[in-house]
Amino acid sequence: MSKLRVAVFASGQGTNFQALADAVRDQKLDVTIELLVCDKPSAPVVERARLAGVDAFVFKPKDYPSREAYETEIAAELERRGVGLIVLAGYMRIVTPVLVDAYYGRMINIHPSLLPAFLGVNGIGQAWEYGVKLTGVTVHYVDGGLDSGPIIAQRAVEVEQDDTESSLAERIHATEQALLPWVVQQIAHGRVKLDGRRVAIG
Repeated sequence: MSKLRVAVFASGQGTNFQALADAVRDQKLDVTIELLVCDKPSAPVVERARLAGVDAFVFKPKDYPSREAYETEIAAELERRGVGLIVLAGYMRIVTPVLVDAYYGRMINIHPSLLPAFLGVNGIGQAWEYGVKLTGVTVHYVDGGLDSGPIIAQRAVEVEQDDTESSLAERIHATEQALLPWVVQQIAHGRVKLDGRRVAIG
């Protein structure tokens, strides 16, 4: 049986990309990472992909007339490579129906809060400012809204008495790097079932 082919979309440091690549290398994740898609040519994740031996589709959005234009090009590349799952891992762009419609139920995102709390950018900072005692990480399907798709898995992270925003962020990122490969493995083995807004794993 051929392995699930994955494309990872990222815009920054790429620590979640690295967690997936390391899990594949260590034979803890039964997928192939076919492609990195990155909208920032100078992002550190591009070098991470090179070191991991993963091809990269790197582009500058301003070189295209619209989001739909570059996503059409990306979609053709994904199709050519037989990609069955898109993982948004710190990809800082809104995804349009060009990709959402083609990959609904096959595109996931990781977000650093317990959704539906603290949507959008800087979920960690939002939670910190609000003064919550419990935050965490969510992996969800992408449905075209802002962090609004069906939730696949969540892990809580307690805010400790002596935390700073930075120490909290460190633990949340560590939680992301553990949860994301686990979720991708469940999907790869056909254990994740989507039914409306309900997601069952087993």
